[in-house]
Amino acid sequence: MRVAIIAGGPSSEAEVSRASARGVAGALHDAGHEPTTLELDAGLPAELLALRPDVVFPVTHGPLGEDGCLQGLLEVLDLPYVGSGVLASALAADKNAAKVAFAAHGLPLAASVVLERVPAEHALADTLAELRSELGGRFVVKPRGGGSAIGVTILGADATPAALGEALGEVLAIDGAALLETFWEGAEVTCGVLESEEGEPAALPPTLIRARAAGWYDFRSKYGPGGSEHLCPAPLPEAVLERIQQTAVAAHRALGSRDLSRTDFIVSESGEFIVLELNSLPGMTRTSLFPEAAAAQGIAFPVLCDRLVRRAVARPRRRQLAGVPLPA
Repeated sequence: MRVAIIAGGPSSEAEVSRASARGVAGALHDAGHEPTTLELDAGLPAELLALRPDVVFPVTHGPLGEDGCLQGLLEVLDLPYVGSGVLASALAADKNAAKVAFAAHGLPLAASVVLERVPAEHALADTLAELRSELGGRFVVKPRGGGSAIGVTILGADATPAALGEALGEVLAIDGAALLETFWEGAEVTCGVLESEEGEPAALPPTLIRARAAGWYDFRSKYGPGGSEHLCPAPLPEAVLERIQQTAVAAHRALGSRDLSRTDFIVSESGEFIVLELNSLPGMTRTSLFPEAAAAQGIAFPVLCDRLVRRAVARPRRRQLAGVPLPA
């Protein structure tokens, strides 16, 4: 099949996306397909119309590519594509909206607050006190959208009001709102979900992530050489692994996700855990977390990519309804 891989775009995660595109292109070529990589920019609609691919494989991350905008374009062009539809993509991209859906389904979450502006300098101390009262002594400041740990700051019990202002300013420079969450001490674990040909979501083996470049799984740990160690399956008690897998499937269903997703967790020493977020388009290089977990289950990367494009092509297309005439 002719497969259009879409990558890049106006996002701080564009280079991560392009790395995924190279990985997917190689895997699809190995599986016997004809991949073409296109950039997410203003020329994309014309390029897609000219290419008329059999299927589209988005590997975009961040604004426009992962938040439902690209998916809406593909719906308008009536092109089958890998991954979640418009609504599920938009929900997953907005961490606060996702948390609302997760809470409605009873999933375990950290307490959180959303702020859309930096308080005035004279109000920072009071704001910090209020946040500590609601979120605890340590909390995380992150963009409401986006990923790859870009713009994330952990504020400890000794953080000053100025540090809060600086953290909020960094987030609001790249996003319209900041999500502040209670800091959970524990291991970082992620769990992919891959749907069957019948559309039934099933969890892949969870992966335990050990950051090496920093004390937590930051951007350097995610993408720097030797920045982290991935243990898959995660060396956790079987009962904990099963609950994580069940929760990953529940998160996938809660947002109405499709084809694939990857949910991130923090797991305490006691085995309790919280859901951090769901990635509707997880990284797709050969060494990314999702393909690693698929490989641990015996699904090679070319087989995984082939399976995803074939499922997208086989999916029923959107019904084209005839317009209803206005009354005379």
